[in-house]
Amino acid sequence: MKVFDALARESTYIRAIGRTLWAMRTVQPESSHTIADIIAEFAERKPSNLAILFQDQTLTYRDLNDAANRVAHWAHQQGIGHGDVVALFMENRPEYLASWLGLVKVGAVTALINTNLRGHPLAHSIGIAGARHAIVGSELAEAYADASPLIEKKPLVWTTGARIPGTQDLDSALAAASPAEANKAWRGGLTLKDRAFYIYTSGTTGLPKAANFSHMRMLFMMIGFAGALGAKENDRMYDVLPLYHSAGGIAALGPAFLHGGSLVIRKKFSVNEFWDDCFRYKPTLFQYIGELCRYLLNAPTAAHERDHAIRAIIGNGLRPEIWTNFQERFAIPKIVEFYGATEGNVAMLNYDGKVGAVGRIPDYMRKRIETRLVRFDIEREMPVRGPDGFCIECAPGEVGEAIGRIIEEAGRNFEGYTEGSDTQKKILHDVFEKGDSWFRTGDLLKRDALGYYYFIDRIGDTFRWKGENVATSEVSEALGIAPGVKEANVYGVSVPGMDGRAGMAALVTGPGFDPASLADALSANLPAYARPVFLRIQPGLEITGTFKQRKVELVKEGFDPRVIPLPLYWLDPASGRYEPLTMAIYDDIVSGKVKL
Repeated sequence: MKVFDALARESTYIRAIGRTLWAMRTVQPESSHTIADIIAEFAERKPSNLAILFQDQTLTYRDLNDAANRVAHWAHQQGIGHGDVVALFMENRPEYLASWLGLVKVGAVTALINTNLRGHPLAHSIGIAGARHAIVGSELAEAYADASPLIEKKPLVWTTGARIPGTQDLDSALAAASPAEANKAWRGGLTLKDRAFYIYTSGTTGLPKAANFSHMRMLFMMIGFAGALGAKENDRMYDVLPLYHSAGGIAALGPAFLHGGSLVIRKKFSVNEFWDDCFRYKPTLFQYIGELCRYLLNAPTAAHERDHAIRAIIGNGLRPEIWTNFQERFAIPKIVEFYGATEGNVAMLNYDGKVGAVGRIPDYMRKRIETRLVRFDIEREMPVRGPDGFCIECAPGEVGEAIGRIIEEAGRNFEGYTEGSDTQKKILHDVFEKGDSWFRTGDLLKRDALGYYYFIDRIGDTFRWKGENVATSEVSEALGIAPGVKEANVYGVSVPGMDGRAGMAALVTGPGFDPASLADALSANLPAYARPVFLRIQPGLEITGTFKQRKVELVKEGFDPRVIPLPLYWLDPASGRYEPLTMAIYDDIVSGKVKL
């Protein structure tokens, strides 16, 4: 049985990585063959293939290419060319994809602006991109107008979807533009090494950073996802993730657009309509974020949740505690979990569905894929260095920071951010030898003897309490299987007079939740130091547009009942149970009368 398992494991890996590397062989830095050219080729060879399905709309490859060409002709008329930046601030819809595809045809760079941003963060994102023009969906015109006074160098604003006074009418301009194939000379010598996008970090802490994203990186990411799924022309990818992010806006497009298949998009993810959409549009694939899966699993039974054509799903953040239940309840034949970041050079995929693993790099691929885990000091938030001054690679089962070697080779370089100082913070020098450079992921992972990697926590999320390191993801998993807990966001808070940070969890609860018995439920899965000291119960958790939980505000509020007008509990050392946190108890904790 072990021999059979090993053969199946290696066969699955070699076939998937082989498909991917074979497809990548033609993607060369000096080439000018972009995703826009691939779309144009399908428009010529298979013009009636459906490219996009959205609500009651369908666009063939010819339709999509014609729309992109109109954008290209408009852009050329405005003097937009190679290297010029256009900000794109629009909700998910076909025009979004046509806009940046058209801008690719003239060699421009599209800044993909997060549609959740408002005020100063929105102005900051547009400002650091240096955009000369901005394409704004009318649904976001008010948000843009509110932020506009904060933008120092204002771009010329073009709105689409409805006529907005004081802006240029993009719809009329595009209607008058030609759908003829754009002149390649307009690109001005563009190659795949050139920047295609600015894609922004989610802004869970501080202001968003704009990551450089080249055409080469775009195609590599698309190919990686298509290869992992064995995508074919008859596949349909259901994409409910925001198009401004690399997961929903780049990776999810690969399995569809690289093979003449179809992309099903909607404005936003809907728990109630997800399976109805799968029944209606008959996608064969969908891309997930872990929290999306959790929302679906927590929802009541849906009529079509097993009545679908899904053959495989791909995504990241599907936690081990819900993986099997999710797969069995919704009859998902194949799950491909991946690990990676928009700006990083560390990427891996779990091709064979090993529960809980975010990817695999077997020993025979370590020279080709130079991802390593290095020992990490939680308190200093820096890798540990040995007596020789170099970092120490982790042994199997040991937790460390994931890093990727930076070399001038496609897919292995680090393209950085608009701000050089932000770029340098992510680079680690003299790691294993003098002069080498490695990209810091900011994530703690562990690797087993077979080469499977497991996500542990974000650096900064892991904290020390009672002299021990606590991984918030581990605590979230334990809370996630406790009776009545629907969602959990775990973080550390400072307690006066105490070293480290005490664990606290913001919980969304439902029927069956009993704070008095929660400590007993957690004791079976967590050591004493890892059990949350404080709980706050609230109706919902704030998340980013890519379903990442926000923690900064929660950490600032701490556990003060005067600041938090919500039910609060503390783990009473005397009773060993979670009890209501009153103002009197809070004062006793802060003054040191009560020891935690």
